[in-house]
Amino acid sequence: MKVELVQLAGRDNDTAYNLQRTLAAIAACAADTQLIMFPEGHLMGFPSAASVAEVAEPLDGPSVSAVVAAARERNVAVAIGMAENDNGRFYNTTLLITPEGIALKYRKTHLWASDRGVFEAGDRYATCLWNGVRVGLLICYDIEFPESARALAQLGAELLIVTNGNMDPYGPTHRTAIMARAQENQAFALMVNRVETGDDNLLFAGGSALVDPLGTLLFEAGREEGTFAVELDLHQLTAARQNYRYLDDQRLKLPGEVVEHASGLRELLIPAR
Repeated sequence: MKVELVQLAGRDNDTAYNLQRTLAAIAACAADTQLIMFPEGHLMGFPSAASVAEVAEPLDGPSVSAVVAAARERNVAVAIGMAENDNGRFYNTTLLITPEGIALKYRKTHLWASDRGVFEAGDRYATCLWNGVRVGLLICYDIEFPESARALAQLGAELLIVTNGNMDPYGPTHRTAIMARAQENQAFALMVNRVETGDDNLLFAGGSALVDPLGTLLFEAGREEGTFAVELDLHQLTAARQNYRYLDDQRLKLPGEVVEHASGLRELLIPAR
């Protein structure tokens, strides 16, 4: 599987700028690229409590529709973050978009300090089948909680896609976390982070990465903008799970109702506190 990791410096509350760069990257992707990834919240940047109602869009809004059209034009899947407006409720959301439309939606369940008061937390984890691989989505702070990736693993995830907006001094934290989440769930992990300085003078740490199912860091970007082509050897999934399976041997399962959909979507609903 060939993937392009697009590590960009977005602009907060500037959807037109971010969308233009998104569409340009999709148009420029290689003919054999199957998935192109962008950072957390990339379409709108990171809104504040004062600006979120103005910049957030519904899933059928103009920005997502433009990305769907671009994905269809290039016959490629796109993972991208956005500020979602669901009838006046706001979520930090990542989408997996295919030429057929939105294949998977995930609303960030672990809100970091700058998310609180802006977004509501999501209430479920989900995976879908895409190109024969079961895929799950996570966002930034989620990967610091082992249960998030384990929830996706319980739903059969073979590939963890992480949109990231991690800043200094926490770059090493996410480097360690993404390797651990891949290794302990015997799944590939792809992570794309933002770079440069945002509106709040936060310096984003870059370090977009590919980790294999044994927890080996196969690729790590630096701190500059760029598009990085990586390749996943999916046979490594079988090799990593040949002698033992953590999911088979674990003594405690995460609680929550599992919902199977005819489309192949699987959801684990998070129990109320």
